[in-house]
Amino acid sequence: QVQLVESGGGLVQAGGSLRVSCVASGRTDSRYTMGWFRQAPGKAREFVAAISWSGDSTYYAESVKGRFTISRDNAKSTVFLRMDSLKPEDTADYYCAAREGAAISSEGRFYPYWGQGTQVTVSS
Repeated sequence: QVQLVESGGGLVQAGGSLRVSCVASGRTDSRYTMGWFRQAPGKAREFVAAISWSGDSTYYAESVKGRFTISRDNAKSTVFLRMDSLKPEDTADYYCAAREGAAISSEGRFYPYWGQGTQVTVSS
């Protein structure tokens, strides 16, 4: 099993930037595809971005493409989500998730491991 802990959320003005991180612990010897999801108040959870174990493959939701960048440092068991040109509609709790295997997925149901989330608030 793997445990995930997010950090780096906070309050930022529209147009600003923020980087959230997710550190994995536990059984990190397996190769995990990592994803970021978010959930705004009163809304369903939605996919944001995902990255393969090697980092060679990434996938983004249309709503964040060109503004967000997912990356990872396997030596530190950490995955990052750099968020630029933030908009008020990006306000949400951001969760990282992990799944074993090479296939990137945008569906949360394929990720068995989840962090507790970090809150991002973008003011207008």
